[in-house]
Amino acid sequence: GLATKWDISDDGLTYTFHLREGVKFHTTPYFKPTREFNADDVLFTFNRMIDKDMPYRKAYPTEFPYFTDMGMDTNITKIEKVDDHTVKFTLGKVDAAFIQNMAMSFASIQSAEYAAKLLKEGKPELINQQPIGTGPFVFKSYQKDSNIRYTGNKDYWKPEDVKVDNLIFAITTDASVRMQKLKAGECQVSGYPRPQDIEEMKKDPKLKVLSQPGFNLGFLAYNVTHAPLDQLKVRQALDMAIDKPAIIKAVYQSAGQLAENALPPGQWSYDPTIKDAPHDLTKAKQLLKEAGVAPGTKIDLWAMTVQRASNPNARMSAQMIQSDWEKIGIKANIVSYEWGEYIKRAKAGEHDAMIYGWTGDNGDPDNWLGVLYSCAAVKGSNYAKWCDPAYDKLVQQAKLTSNRDERIKLYQQAQHILKQQVPITPIANSKVFQPMRQEVQDFKISPFGLTPFYGVSLGTVK
Repeated sequence: GLATKWDISDDGLTYTFHLREGVKFHTTPYFKPTREFNADDVLFTFNRMIDKDMPYRKAYPTEFPYFTDMGMDTNITKIEKVDDHTVKFTLGKVDAAFIQNMAMSFASIQSAEYAAKLLKEGKPELINQQPIGTGPFVFKSYQKDSNIRYTGNKDYWKPEDVKVDNLIFAITTDASVRMQKLKAGECQVSGYPRPQDIEEMKKDPKLKVLSQPGFNLGFLAYNVTHAPLDQLKVRQALDMAIDKPAIIKAVYQSAGQLAENALPPGQWSYDPTIKDAPHDLTKAKQLLKEAGVAPGTKIDLWAMTVQRASNPNARMSAQMIQSDWEKIGIKANIVSYEWGEYIKRAKAGEHDAMIYGWTGDNGDPDNWLGVLYSCAAVKGSNYAKWCDPAYDKLVQQAKLTSNRDERIKLYQQAQHILKQQVPITPIANSKVFQPMRQEVQDFKISPFGLTPFYGVSLGTVK
């Protein structure tokens, strides 16, 4: 990475990062750097997320959801430039997940020199539309709904990671079209295959399919600020009415396993003692009656239009949940929006219930239990809009200690509160499949849902 090492003070509040020297920013037709990466770039990148009055905070995007959902915008109290290659971060309180969080995409360092140039020209929004970074691939162009083009970075500090000259992401939303393009050799790597297409791909001698257990969760979030979902008995009823094994069989097929916890099994601190309530339509009807919910009550059920490993077909999942709820007298109205609009409206809390999914970003439990369910995340990725003081206290306490055994104990207590309060229904953990042409070499599946091309090359097939 861009930091070669770091030191942590005895009280856990100060992190001193030692920056890699000799790192060059991208040279493009729209920017030619006059200096190498240094501490000024780190300060610019993070101050942009912290200082609300900074001009670049007003440039798109104006929000940094992961950063703020984890409370980093308020916990980082000071960032100091010690020298050109040393930066010191001071925290208000100990954060055991700080280093893991600093490896996430929001911490990708941007050029302060490029930012100053754009600000002088009155075009700060171009910092996102025409990005400048230090990575192995240089942005070339973007055609909306068509493609994104990159070229290999000949000046990358780790040249063995750059083995292709051109990297093109062809935007293809239809999974069947993606498969046909791959089989025809129009692309070399394809994302998010449909579960029903896996076996056909495996049989094609020109293709290979990598796979590994997914670090993910497909789930249904209940907006607890909307009646009648603000009542625990209603959420319990809806939860126990869902036939999850049927969804796994029809939607995920061989790629999914039933999820009972808000964490995936591969996440340390996962509590295997947490189990689902029995699938019981009679009890579900009784709970609704006790909650005063009349038969025929309508609930908007949102379904994603995009395909993810954690949700290979959200529309089909929604239709099956709709059928399950109809059996207990609930009328679900399925609602879908284009992905950007879906997230925007969900953050505004317009939904009643919504199908969503998550893939871990950094391996720390807080990336699940904090980012998705904490009070700080209610305006961000906490789509249940659920804020429980007892739960929140446990999650916050877990971040204050670096003792893993103590953190596990606290996180497992938090998992039990989550299960009891039912802000979500966990549905499935899915296996991740990555199809590609045989000539693709050294591709590795990322557990964090990324598609990395570091060190990937195209060879010849014998």
